Amino acid sequence: MKSILLSDSDDIINGLRLAGVPGVLCTDRKNLLSNFNKYKNDKHIGIIILTYSSFEMIKDEVIEVKLNQKLPLVVTIPELDGKMEDDFILKYIKESVGIKVVGD
Repeated sequence: MKSILLSDSDDIINGLRLAGVPGVLCTDRKNLLSNFNKYKNDKHIGIIILTYSSFEMIKDEVIEVKLNQKLPLVVTIPELDGKMEDDFILKYIKESVGIKVVGD
């Protein structure tokens, strides 16, 4: 299975391309959602990688896939400046299953 990156950043796309991960530049929500829907149903794609800003644009659709499909795995990576919600995983668990996880 293959991975695909969906991002609005040429720099991130080029960086991951050096690691062997192809990417698609998605400049607006409509384009991002179109590509996300295309790759979520592609049997050859095992992982869809989204930058944090891309995830925020189509958050509801991503959570729907995570809850209802075994594959592809959808993962979120930080922006170049490291921007990503601090408690992203805890918030995702709470939104997905309605349980608040308390850290140390």
